[in-house]
Amino acid sequence: MSEKERDAVTGTETTGHVWDGIKELNTPLPKWWVYVLYATIVWAIGYWVVYPAWPGISGYTRGMFGYSSHGEYHAEAAAAAEAQKVWTDRIAAASLDQINSDAELVEFAQNGGRAIFAENCAPCHGAGGQGAPGFPVLADDSWLWGGDLAAIEQTIRFGIRSTHPDTRVSEMPRFGADQVLDDAQISDVADYVLSLSGTEVDAGAKARGATLFVENCAACHGEQGQGMIEFGAPALNDTIWQYGGDRDAVIAQIHLPKQGVMPAWEGRISDDWIKMVSIYVHNLGGGQ
Repeated sequence: MSEKERDAVTGTETTGHVWDGIKELNTPLPKWWVYVLYATIVWAIGYWVVYPAWPGISGYTRGMFGYSSHGEYHAEAAAAAEAQKVWTDRIAAASLDQINSDAELVEFAQNGGRAIFAENCAPCHGAGGQGAPGFPVLADDSWLWGGDLAAIEQTIRFGIRSTHPDTRVSEMPRFGADQVLDDAQISDVADYVLSLSGTEVDAGAKARGATLFVENCAACHGEQGQGMIEFGAPALNDTIWQYGGDRDAVIAQIHLPKQGVMPAWEGRISDDWIKMVSIYVHNLGGGQ
C-alpha cells in the first residue's frame, strides 16, 4: 500500500479528495468531542433501560423506573383536586343562586370557570366570550335562550341541537330550499328584516316583505323582530348578526339556514365545573 499523501503546510494526511485544487485534510476529531459522543451513547442506552422507550405491537417497554408522564399528570391533578375539595364540595352542594350570592364562592367559581372556559369554550366563543362568525357573543345582553343563571346552565349542560335527549332544539325552516318562498319573496323579506335594524331599503320591497314576515317569520321572531327565547329565535331588530348582516348573508340564511350545534357538556365535565363556567359566563357582562 502506498504511503498516504500529507499536506505540505500542516503535515496532516489528506483523504484523497480534491476539488478545484483544494485538498481535504483527514483531521481527527478532538478527543474531548469523541469522549462526549461515547458518553451520550452510554447515556442513551441507560435511558432505554430505566425509562419507557421502545414501542411494540401491543405496548412499549416500561423501563426499570416504571415512569409514566400520564401517571405523573394524574397524580398532580389528583393532588390539585384534593387541595380544592373544600371549595368544589361547597359548589357542588349549592345552587347557582346561592353561589352567586356568596362572595368567596363567586371568586373561586370565576377563577375556575375562566380556566374551564379557556380550555373548552374559547375555541368557538373567543377567549373573552366575544364570539366569532357562526358562534354567539357571550359578553353582550342578547341571548338566544335566555341569559339568567338557570338558562345559561341548561344550555351548557344539555347543548343546542346536540345528541343529549334534553338538548335545546329549534330549527329555522328552509324557505328557499324547500320552495316555501320564491327568490323574489325571499329578497323582499330580506329587505324588511334589514329595515328592522335601521338599514335603508326600497319602500315597495319593505312593504311586501312586511306582509311575508308576518305570515312566515313572526311566529318565532316576533312581530317586531324582537326574537323569542322560548324558541331560541334571535332578535332581528338590532345589529347583532350570527351569520352576517349584509343583504347576501340574510338572503342566504332565509334560503337555506345554517343550524348551529353546541355540544352537551353534561358527562364531559363535572357538575361543579358546569356551575363554575355558568357563573363565569353569566358574569362576562351580559348576564340577566
